Amino acid sequence: MKTRYEDIAAYDTKDGSEIRELMHPRLHGDGAQSLAEALVHVGACTTLHRHPITEEIYHFTQGEGMMQMGQEEFPVTTGDTVRIEPGTAHRVRNTGNIPMRILCACTPAYSHEDTELLE
Repeated sequence: MKTRYEDIAAYDTKDGSEIRELMHPRLHGDGAQSLAEALVHVGACTTLHRHPITEEIYHFTQGEGMMQMGQEEFPVTTGDTVRIEPGTAHRVRNTGNIPMRILCACTPAYSHEDTELLE
């Protein structure tokens, strides 16, 4: 299975980020995980949320900001990677002057039904 970035339409997720599903079993055949690119605009912050079932890995490919996981908050920048355990409250705030781009790997695959907004 292969996808092309140019062919993938973006949409807004429940947490307020703009997402492109680069690979998702719902769209691209069977599989246990998904890979998406999230875009967080300058000055924007995603809504505090958690996924009771899904483990996520965020890899920051552009920009800088602050990441909240549980009660901890720490800076993130291009090249950083963060693992988010299932059930952990989290959000990202873009503090830079360019859009923040994040590769998001989810196992099992991302689903709106597994997203609980906490604000």
